[in-house]
Amino acid sequence: MPGEVKVMTRPEGKGSYVRAALKGMGVTLKHMVDPHKVTQQYPEEKWELAPRMRGTHRMAVHEDGRSKCVACGLCPTVCPVNCIKLIPAEDENGERYAAVYEIDEFRCIFCGFCQEVCPVEAIHLSVHYENAEYSRERWVYDLERLCEIDHPYTALWDPADPSSE
Repeated sequence: MPGEVKVMTRPEGKGSYVRAALKGMGVTLKHMVDPHKVTQQYPEEKWELAPRMRGTHRMAVHEDGRSKCVACGLCPTVCPVNCIKLIPAEDENGERYAAVYEIDEFRCIFCGFCQEVCPVEAIHLSVHYENAEYSRERWVYDLERLCEIDHPYTALWDPADPSSE
């Protein structure tokens, strides 16, 4: 059963917000002198990340350097923000591959749907999160750049594994 709702009324006329501002500054001052505060000296100190933390995308490659993507079209279809651009092609043997594969990392919400839906496990999210670029164009990762990334994969959730919760 939900608790009671307290209805607040606005004061009539012109009110002074000095008291609220001083109260906010008091809270800030209290946190400034708190001896239990935690400061991380980044980049020398880095916190341990969760094993399922989702970071930059990477493309799995075959031994010869080709990407494993078969251009099935599932990842751009399932992407909720439409940040994946895929143009399929076919070689002389009839095998499909991605002629153009781009991910706009600036637009991506890192939901992991592309990784989960891939039938050949070609696209993965890595645990790399330190992305700093000087231009908007550098946030669009093409197929060549995705294949060059070699950060470790993020772990997928396995309902049969109790340690993955």
